[in-house]
Amino acid sequence: MRIALFIACFNDVMYPQTGKAMVSLLRRLGHEVVFPADQTCCGQMHFNTGYQDDCIPLAERFCSTFDPYDVVLAASGSCASMVKEYYPVVADRAKSPALKARSESVSSRLYELSELLIDVLGVTDTGSYFPHSVTYHPTCHTLRMLKIGERPLTLLRNVDSIDIVDLPEPEECCGFGGTFSVRNGDTSAAMGTDKVASAMSTHAEILTAADNSCLMHLGGILSRARSSMRPLHYAEILASTREHPLDTGEAIPAVERPVDAWRSEQAQHDHGSRKPELRSPMHPAQHQGRRS
Repeated sequence: MRIALFIACFNDVMYPQTGKAMVSLLRRLGHEVVFPADQTCCGQMHFNTGYQDDCIPLAERFCSTFDPYDVVLAASGSCASMVKEYYPVVADRAKSPALKARSESVSSRLYELSELLIDVLGVTDTGSYFPHSVTYHPTCHTLRMLKIGERPLTLLRNVDSIDIVDLPEPEECCGFGGTFSVRNGDTSAAMGTDKVASAMSTHAEILTAADNSCLMHLGGILSRARSSMRPLHYAEILASTREHPLDTGEAIPAVERPVDAWRSEQAQHDHGSRKPELRSPMHPAQHQGRRS
């Protein structure tokens, strides 16, 4: 099958290894993956911050770029949700029935990785190998908008030598939310701290998810907690094999202290003067999209 990869800005700029992992995985399964060079931002950041008119040319470009392909793989569940759920809204704002029809056509062929593998290709065992303990965080867009459910976990559970550890309160948001983390830093940090405490309580080596934006947010908090847990997109786990295992890197020395004690410490900081390093790093594009 010929599959077009929609990489999304976040991965293109900061996490290209995720796109490479998807290409490696799909080629190993016998499929052709192409990268349309004309692709740009899907417009989610603009839409979410009130610049909806600026989304119109981006939606038009996205549709013209990916319309020729029968199958489109989105490397971000968040951006896939933007296309599927909000492009019709953008088209209505543009008063363009043609754009609405085209966006609905393209979105019907757009898939998150687990949807593509299980629903389209009929694959639940990717022949992967990953001898590490892993806990999975279902991100909000994949859980509530794409409704991919247990699909990523189905794929992960079939990975050879993996140890899946259930994440407590998995449906709780991590607090990133794109520009939400910038405009509501205190709330975002508190939500992220709770999610990290849940993840750390599993004692897993790896925290995985379907969105690198959420993993970046949580990874920043994990590093400041000096946790040895590493955030990693699940596509990279699926791309790992016995012949070509993923190098997970050298583990960060962990601070041996109870999770509850660490959580209490963070709460004390938040109650006093919140430490700025608890805030999620701002995506470079967000500097451009904010009003002065």
